[in-house]
Amino acid sequence: MKYQISGKQIDIGEALRTHVEQELGTVVEKYAQRPTDAQVVFSKNAHEFVCETVVHLSTGLTAQASAKATDIYAAFDEAAEKMDKQLRRYKRRLKDHHKERANPVEVLGGSSYILAAEDESEDDEPATLQPMIIAEMETRVPTISVGEAVMQMELAHAPLLVFRNEKTNGVNVVYRREDGNVGWIDPGTQA
Repeated sequence: MKYQISGKQIDIGEALRTHVEQELGTVVEKYAQRPTDAQVVFSKNAHEFVCETVVHLSTGLTAQASAKATDIYAAFDEAAEKMDKQLRRYKRRLKDHHKERANPVEVLGGSSYILAAEDESEDDEPATLQPMIIAEMETRVPTISVGEAVMQMELAHAPLLVFRNEKTNGVNVVYRREDGNVGWIDPGTQA
C-alpha cells in the first residue's frame, strides 16, 4: 500500500510516519485484502491536532476518518480507531463485494466546480444569472450498484454520492435525508 503522509504547516517526523504506516496497515489489512493507497494529513487547529485519513481500496471504495486531540499521536490513533470501526461494520459487505468483482470498479472522470456564494441582500438584483466559478476540480464517478453506493457514501461520511448505476448505466445519486433515511435519485426510471 502506498502512503502519503503530510502536514499542513507542521513538520511530520520519521517516527510518526513509521507509526502511521504500521498502525494503519494493520487496521486496513484486517478488512480489505487489496488496499491501494492511504492519505493521512495532519494539521493544527488552535491547541488541537487534527488527523484526516483517507484509504482507497482496489474495489473503488474509499473509507475516511478524522479526529482531533491535543497530542498528534492521539489524534492519529483516534482516527485509526474510527477507520477500524467503519471497516469492521462493513467487513462482510466488503468481502462479498471483493468476491463478486474480479476487476476493480470502473471510475469515470468528471469536473466538479465550486461556485461563489451570493450576497443575501434583498434589495439588490444580481448583475447576472450566471454564478461565478471560483474553483474547478477533477472528481471520480464510480460504476457501482445502488447498495455499494450507499455503503460508499456512509464510509466516506458524505452527504451524497453521484455514481453510474451498474444495471442501467445511467447517472444516479444517493443522499442522506433529513429524517436519517437514504434517498436515491434515478432519472432513468419512469413512474
